[in-house]
Amino acid sequence: QVQLVESGGVLVQPGGSLRLSCAASGNLLGLAVMGWYRQAPGKERELVATSGKSTNYAGSVEGRFTISRDNIKNTVSLEMNNLKPEDTAIYYCNAVSNIVGVLRNYWGQGTQVTVSS
Repeated sequence: QVQLVESGGVLVQPGGSLRLSCAASGNLLGLAVMGWYRQAPGKERELVATSGKSTNYAGSVEGRFTISRDNIKNTVSLEMNNLKPEDTAIYYCNAVSNIVGVLRNYWGQGTQVTVSS
């Protein structure tokens, strides 16, 4: 089993920058893809960025956000630049493990990012 803990979410002004971090622990041998999702009030959870064999970004954040993965520290980070009010959401760390062909999804508790002046 994998445990994920996010940190770094705060109130930030439009145009500002913020860095989110996620620390993974537990059974990491089968860890495949790690990424970030977000959920705004009244909306469904959506993909922000993922890191695995390749790196993928949602169109709304590409060019502004950067996902980084450190396999030594077992962390994944999200560097967010030029933040907009529409980026306001709870951001969740996600991990997918593959052990003997069994795929499992893991989620962190979420961290609140609020972009407002």
